[in-house]
Amino acid sequence: MYALIAASSHHSSSPGIWFLLLPALTVGYLIHCAIYPFRPCRRCDAGRLRSASGKAWRYCRHCQGTGGQLRIGRRVLTGLKTTRDRAKK
Repeated sequence: MYALIAASSHHSSSPGIWFLLLPALTVGYLIHCAIYPFRPCRRCDAGRLRSASGKAWRYCRHCQGTGGQLRIGRRVLTGLKTTRDRAKK
């Protein structure tokens, strides 16, 4: 019984550290999204894909031919900004 108590007392992870780490990571991600709002498109590499026949190119429908998609964090920042702007009026 003593061995179980001694083995369990060596946990170094504390739930309190997660309450400090999670907001810091969230703020860091939102800053990253403010600086780099677009991520590479997952469907294509350059905004174009081969057609079904393989002879012609067509624009990617997911990124509209830009090669990038707006990050989720950037959508959140834009939503917060529009909410704040509506509250000012």
